[in-house]
Amino acid sequence: MVLVPACVSMVLNHAAIAARIPHHGNMCLLDAVLDWSETAISCRAISHTDPSNPLRAAGRLGAANGIEYAAQAMAVHGSLLSQASDKPRQGYLTSVRSVQLHISRLDNLLGEISIKAERLAGDSGHILYQFSLSHAGRYLLEGRAAVILDAAAVNPK
Repeated sequence: MVLVPACVSMVLNHAAIAARIPHHGNMCLLDAVLDWSETAISCRAISHTDPSNPLRAAGRLGAANGIEYAAQAMAVHGSLLSQASDKPRQGYLTSVRSVQLHISRLDNLLGEISIKAERLAGDSGHILYQFSLSHAGRYLLEGRAAVILDAAAVNPK
């Protein structure tokens, strides 16, 4: 059993985040973990303003790409909850539901965006999160995401 304080105030920078998730270089979209608890995580990012953001298409970054920002926050959250001796677990986003896009694009927002994810339910193989992205106090998108852990172990061939 992992004992995690109710709320841990710590900041992980981009390099520390990249060391915890499979995304590296400019595909690691998060710049910092602001705080986290056993059930939630709060992150920030400015990579949406980077012209070389790998998610850009036709010179723009559509709002739906915010789901990847949320997925990376969920991955970091999972790694923070695991013990150092635990084998890293691969997570796969299996569905997103009730997604509401309140804007059409992210790349025209100045300054940082806030990414929040809250674990609603889960077991050793599946997790359900709700997530949101905001900028200057305004919601950009929100929804729920289902994640399956170690898909090969859950459904071997």
